[in-house]
Amino acid sequence: MPGVIKIQYCVKCKWQLRAAWLAQELLTTFEQDDILTEVCLVPSLKVSGVFEVTCDDKTVWSRKAEGRFPEAKELKQRVRDVLVPSKDLGHADTPAAKKAKTEGK
Repeated sequence: MPGVIKIQYCVKCKWQLRAAWLAQELLTTFEQDDILTEVCLVPSLKVSGVFEVTCDDKTVWSRKAEGRFPEAKELKQRVRDVLVPSKDLGHADTPAAKKAKTEGK
């Protein structure tokens, strides 16, 4: 079932460009496989310092919880793990993740 990604970001912190870049990265990775139906940017004026990425209402990244922003590779892996764990991300996959997939087949 295709998923919905929401990237909520702090407007006051000027994190729109980072949110847009990560949205583009996710779209580029998952657009061909009918995995995503929507990637939306959610500007937040009320919650300062927020940068959260949800996938089908499940939080896959929170800057507050992680203490940093995600690398594109990390975010792609987490979204993949929620939506389609069997998808190979090629060079963006960690060796451990690839090994686990091949052993599970």
